[in-house]
Amino acid sequence: MVRNNTTLYDLPSMNEVLVCLKNNTSLHHSYLKYLIKKEFEKLRLKIKNNQISSTREEILEKISYEVLKKSSNSLVNIINGTGIVLHTGFGRSPFLFNTLRTISKRMEGYVNLEFDLESGQRGDRQKHIREHLSAICNSESSLCVNNNAAAVMLAINEFAEGGEVIVSRGQLVEIGGSFRIPDIIEKSGAILKEVGTTNRTHINDYINAISKNTKLILWVHTSNYVIKGFTNTVPLNELGKICVENNIPFMIDWGSGSIFNMNTFGLANEIPIKNIMKNKPDILTFSGDKLIGGPQSGLVVGKKKYISALQSNPLYRVLRCDKITIGLIEETLRTYRDGSFTNNNITLKMLTTSQSTLKNRGLKILNYQTKNKIQKLRIKLQNSIVEAGSGSLPDEQINSMALSFEPKSISVNKLAQKFRCGKIPVVGYVSSEKFFIDLKAVLPNQVVKLAKAIQEV
Repeated sequence: MVRNNTTLYDLPSMNEVLVCLKNNTSLHHSYLKYLIKKEFEKLRLKIKNNQISSTREEILEKISYEVLKKSSNSLVNIINGTGIVLHTGFGRSPFLFNTLRTISKRMEGYVNLEFDLESGQRGDRQKHIREHLSAICNSESSLCVNNNAAAVMLAINEFAEGGEVIVSRGQLVEIGGSFRIPDIIEKSGAILKEVGTTNRTHINDYINAISKNTKLILWVHTSNYVIKGFTNTVPLNELGKICVENNIPFMIDWGSGSIFNMNTFGLANEIPIKNIMKNKPDILTFSGDKLIGGPQSGLVVGKKKYISALQSNPLYRVLRCDKITIGLIEETLRTYRDGSFTNNNITLKMLTTSQSTLKNRGLKILNYQTKNKIQKLRIKLQNSIVEAGSGSLPDEQINSMALSFEPKSISVNKLAQKFRCGKIPVVGYVSSEKFFIDLKAVLPNQVVKLAKAIQEV
């Protein structure tokens, strides 16, 4: 028998839904009512268009299910099968459970964030990481704010507000989220003065551009793209000399940043921060959540008087880091050794994991599957090429291994959705009519979980 279309009279009341949810959730009623109203709005529209034929009990069950699903934790753990270790959408640098557990023990209750235990007086939150970061980067002092964009904006505002900032046209970069150097200079209250051309900038371009209005010379590391061919850039040491001769602050935005030469580990020849500091810039900024392997943060190193000036700027209070970020940065700095790092720096560990190791992990995952599952989804283990991500090492292709899926009964896009919506979401990518889960960014402790996710999909 065909059921009649549902009418508005078949909708349950708000109170009925709340009673139904009572034993399943303890969230604030205002939030639950908001979610229930959203479901009512969708159902009313369907009823108006004669698109639903359900009983009152069925509607009540459906609303309750949708509300419970949408009121569950939004921020969840996922398996990154894209191969991109520094994935901005996934929070860039990942963290191990042990690292977070160590931090949580020290962060329980109150902490001495801005309190000097020895003197009993108010302290400085930067003290917890300043000496450690400065020593590693070979600088007089250091500062941490909430991301590298904030670090750049703070520095330009402090040293060039109302004046001109000289930048090579070949360094006017745009990074993720349409963030552009020209825009940040403008918002910092300074005036951009471009010199040179896209591919070639010479020392005289800087010299001829200097005027009484020049407040800062900015050198930007083009970390998310590469210009090849007929090119020229002014060496940092020569640019530094010009700044000294004209009493102009010299600032470097080094983008991704790196504590040591990544070429040592088979990756690109990314110059370490301490080597850049040999050119004696007044200020150097870089990201803490890319090649450093830490939380979202902008790290600033340089001469003490300039760092002190930044910390006295009113913007610093707006941009400073909280206790969790400070604690994670300190823990990240502790993972570094002379020319190496510990396994607790999972970002660098994954970036440097060999293709042979990834192959063994892939075989382990395949061995976990039934023959029927492998045949049904036509799963294969194959070589792949990935990038670091987040604009880091843009010209470097990294060898990896990936599981490819070519399902018989459903589309690859539907399969990708099933993986994303599993108990532990697995995010891969679709290419050439196949679905791929790359193993480069899968954490070692997620290998078994991934194997189970494939079996259950």
